[in-house]
Amino acid sequence: MAAEENTNWSQSVTGIVIRDNKVLLARHTYGPGKGKLIVPGGYVKWQESPQEALKREYMEETGVAVEPLDVIGIRFNQKDWYVAFRAEYKGGRAVSDGDENSEVLWLDVEEALSREDVPDLTKKLIQSALSGKSMKHIDYKGTTRYGEYSFYSFE
Repeated sequence: MAAEENTNWSQSVTGIVIRDNKVLLARHTYGPGKGKLIVPGGYVKWQESPQEALKREYMEETGVAVEPLDVIGIRFNQKDWYVAFRAEYKGGRAVSDGDENSEVLWLDVEEALSREDVPDLTKKLIQSALSGKSMKHIDYKGTTRYGEYSFYSFE
């Protein structure tokens, strides 16, 4: 199956990674976010969990390995959904993919929150990650014909 056919265009993910009071952002090269510093992320592939998609997207777009920790936000409408995770830096050196972004950088959190080239949604996600409020992954064993559930809730 081609990459385009393997993509679930109604499900997407992003993650906020903060390390040493710096947030990892990428300067987007297309669409409404063109030229803006946004959080990396992308679409979920069929047969891929949102957590797996976040790890893959970060590695593809930034060269950085991450581990999703908890859910800090969800955006949805009648067409699609977007889950935002707080994620932990696991390794790698931040580099542009030369395609979806033109630069990847660790930016001081306060500077990111004050810059005009950082969109409001990205700022809200950074603030959510910093707030300490999130939905934690709860160990829950349940399955459907589509596989196992991932369950997140406030503890």
